[in-house]
Amino acid sequence: MIKAILFDVFGTVVDWRSSLIADLAGWGRAQGVAADWAGLVDAWRAAYIPSMDSVRGGVWVNFDALHLVSLKRLAPRFGLSDLSAAQWDHINKGWRRLKPWPDSVPGLQQLKAHGIVAPLSNGNVAMLEDMAQFGRLPWDRIFGADLFQHYKPDREVYLGACELLGLAPGQVMMVAAHNYDLQGARACGLRTAFIARPTEYGPGQTSDLVPESDWDRVAPDILALASQLSI
Repeated sequence: MIKAILFDVFGTVVDWRSSLIADLAGWGRAQGVAADWAGLVDAWRAAYIPSMDSVRGGVWVNFDALHLVSLKRLAPRFGLSDLSAAQWDHINKGWRRLKPWPDSVPGLQQLKAHGIVAPLSNGNVAMLEDMAQFGRLPWDRIFGADLFQHYKPDREVYLGACELLGLAPGQVMMVAAHNYDLQGARACGLRTAFIARPTEYGPGQTSDLVPESDWDRVAPDILALASQLSI
C-alpha cells in the first residue's frame, strides 16, 4: 500500500521555463537591464545535469551555488555583465519564484488523501521552502538533495527519503515527468508514476514526451493521477 507520494519538482510540479522567462524579463524592464532572457534560461537549464555531475563523488555543492556558478559563466553570452551582487542574487533566486502548472496545487491537495505528499528534488531545502510559499504548494514535508548530499538519480536520495519517512521503498511512489528519475527510483524499489509535461522545455521539446517503461502509473497531469489512485 502506498503511504507516501514523492515528487520531482522542476518541470513536474512547476513550469520553470515560462516562469523564469517572464519573471526575469519583467525584472529586466524595471531595472533597465536588457538581455536575451529566453536564451539565458534555456542555456542555464542545459547546464543543470553537467553542473551536478561535476560534484558527484567530490565536495558537496548545493543547487543554489551550482546555479550561480552556471549563471555567471553563461550570462555574457546573453547580454549580461557588470551586475551588482544583489542583482546576481535576484536573478539566481528566480528559481524560487516558479509558478506551478495549473493542475499541481489542486492535484496535490487531492493526493493528500492517499498519504504523505512531499517533494524529492535536486533543489536544496531552503529553495524548495521558498518555492512552496510562493506557489502555495501544499507539501506535508520537504526533501531536498542537501539532506543527503547527493543528487538524483543517486540511490542515496531515494533511499534516504524512505528512511526519513520510516517507510519501505515499496510503500513510496515517485512521481516525475522525467524517465531517468523514475528509472533511479524503480532501481531502489520505489513505485513509479509518469506525468507528461510535453511543453516543459518549450514548443520544441523532444525528450520525455512519453513514458519509456512500464511505470506503475501514467497520467497526463497530477489531477488525473489523483483520480487513478482513487479507483
